[in-house]
Amino acid sequence: MTDTTSAAQEQDYPLSAVPETARKSLWSMGLVLLGFTFFTATMWAGGTVGTAFDFGTLLWVLLIGNLLLGAYAAVLGYIAARSGLNTALMSRYAFGELGSKLSDFILGFTQIGWYAWGTATMALLLVKMTGLPEGATLPLMVLFGFGFCVTAFVGYKGLELLSRVAVPAMMVLIAVSMFIAASDAGGLAGLTSIAPTSDLSIAAAITLVFGTFVSGGTQATNWTRFARSGKTAVWATLAAFFLGNGLMTLVGALGALVYQQADIVDIMVAQGLATLGILMLFLNLWTTQDNTVYNFAVAGCNLLRTRRRKTVTVVGAAIGTLLAVLGMYDWLIPFLILLGTFIPPVGGVIMANYFVRYRGTYPDLVSAQLPAFNLIGLSAYAIGSFVAYTSAWIAPLVGVLVAAFSYALLETVVAGVKARRASSLSSI
Repeated sequence: MTDTTSAAQEQDYPLSAVPETARKSLWSMGLVLLGFTFFTATMWAGGTVGTAFDFGTLLWVLLIGNLLLGAYAAVLGYIAARSGLNTALMSRYAFGELGSKLSDFILGFTQIGWYAWGTATMALLLVKMTGLPEGATLPLMVLFGFGFCVTAFVGYKGLELLSRVAVPAMMVLIAVSMFIAASDAGGLAGLTSIAPTSDLSIAAAITLVFGTFVSGGTQATNWTRFARSGKTAVWATLAAFFLGNGLMTLVGALGALVYQQADIVDIMVAQGLATLGILMLFLNLWTTQDNTVYNFAVAGCNLLRTRRRKTVTVVGAAIGTLLAVLGMYDWLIPFLILLGTFIPPVGGVIMANYFVRYRGTYPDLVSAQLPAFNLIGLSAYAIGSFVAYTSAWIAPLVGVLVAAFSYALLETVVAGVKARRASSLSSI
């Protein structure tokens, strides 16, 4: 193994395809992705939806929203497994060598925003639940801001090791909590008799469910690129983003229905499980925080064209900690709206670029002659984002579909013009 190859392996291949020798099993990948999708903020989305519908309609909304999210992430996961590339590297084909820096910035910014929110949440709730003095909040933010990034600093192996411990523990805690909630509500009959207490359209509810974690789905390629096959990537992604994310939204919805609380920690306090609630909060956030700052590092490596993923990871943790101290906890709602509008079109362009322009096979990244700016990809992204922003329907889904269709249409038109030009020149 050469020094260059060894360095790339140590840093988890931030600027190159993952070789076959480094691929992971379905079990390994599924655990890491489930740990990523077990996120407190997702429960907030479920809680918001939970108070707006009767129990039957609620289940349909959660099913549709999470199925759309799972399908979106699975398609990107399939491409990642086939190519060995993450979203940041795929963006070079879709947006150009320099144009890809746009997606790097958007994806990196959103992930570090989530990291800041999670860091602030852990510190604020720990002070609230343990009775620590308010002055402890800021030091705790710094402690968690750098502590959560330790497993991400190690790389995929660190993420997997934490998930092996945390995911089963969280599954047991969630199951116990849901059983108690169902019992407190009076069983299925009690749940179905609860009347909605807020107004929310079905389209807005699906947008909320789909959009809350769509940034994570767009960057799940950071792990599915390690899959041994496209099939493995699809199953692991569906398990995480359809079932795992679906479970989180369902827990939040049940909490809102039964206890008028959407957060799993507040629910467990109401159930008399305060100590387990703190443990749940810590595991819940850590398994997402390390994945989130890992995502930032991968996007940052492509943005800066550096293989020093570990260094970028620490820098990302520092930025996230600073944002937490500055009040990121209070910016969640506008941040979610931003994510649901401007992230999905990135995935739509990448899908269309892969299947339409490259027919399911990327050329080698090292030798490929890519333009500085892929105007077709950038134009399709702009169109998809604009339509999503102005749409009254399911904005994230609209963004994906419009961006993908725009790219396919523009690519077909430009290819046709080039073919006619070549034909006319050859006939002269």
